[in-house]
Amino acid sequence: MNKELPRLSDPIPGLSEKGLATFLQTLDLLTNEPERVTRLLGHIDRIIDVSAVKRVAVVGCGPKPEIISLLRARGMDAFGVEPVPLFVQAACKYLNDENGAVLGAAERLPLADEECDLVFFENVLEHVESPRRCLVEIYRVLKPGGLVYLTTTNRHRFSLSGNNDEYSTPFLNWFPRTVREGYVHNQLHFDPALANDTERPAVHWFTFAELVALGRDAEFARFYSTLDTRLPNTALVSRNPLRRWVQSSGWLLRTIQRSPWLRAMALSQMPGDIMMWKRKL
Repeated sequence: MNKELPRLSDPIPGLSEKGLATFLQTLDLLTNEPERVTRLLGHIDRIIDVSAVKRVAVVGCGPKPEIISLLRARGMDAFGVEPVPLFVQAACKYLNDENGAVLGAAERLPLADEECDLVFFENVLEHVESPRRCLVEIYRVLKPGGLVYLTTTNRHRFSLSGNNDEYSTPFLNWFPRTVREGYVHNQLHFDPALANDTERPAVHWFTFAELVALGRDAEFARFYSTLDTRLPNTALVSRNPLRRWVQSSGWLLRTIQRSPWLRAMALSQMPGDIMMWKRKL
């Protein structure tokens, strides 16, 4: 082999540090995290009793896990799991807690059986090697009656600008699978900026039904979107006037929630979120 050529499995030099910097810049553009977490806990409380939640894992917590600080402020024993060593170091520094985050992959969580009441698994499933294995692991570490709140890509969501939240290539989520894999290959070997300089670009795209199927295969019993747990006339942060109108109209929201066809249409264009509940014994 030509010694001047790197092996294809070798990482791009300096990408970890660049990826960390890009990730932190992206976080600065996000919405108000305290309001978001309060809103999420309200959705979760419609399924399980949030006041009874004690142990919480944030899987894929990233380098600046503000959500862990906010959950701890509510009296929860929250901690992070993260597969990128630099992110683990940054997370522990951010939390001022050397045990605030631990190194571990979602497919092999460094946690005991039935250790957690609640797991947050946000914007991670699209990046992992095995989505099924991740959900099996999360099921294992949840107590009976526990819940995972998961967000990921929505394969059918349409944006006029082609924004897909993962790659700079417009409409990539609508490309044929083989073509999408070509962009993944380019990102990993030639142009890391295609997906925000990450070492682990998004490689999976899901529909709500596909997430339900994965969850059932991992033995979860019930599945809900935030559409199902939303109450009328409550605050909704959205730039979409149609979503705000639906939210403000109690009868319309209830109609969508109770109609299989309308619910399916709404879920096809919502962010890819799902809550999976582990049956009590």
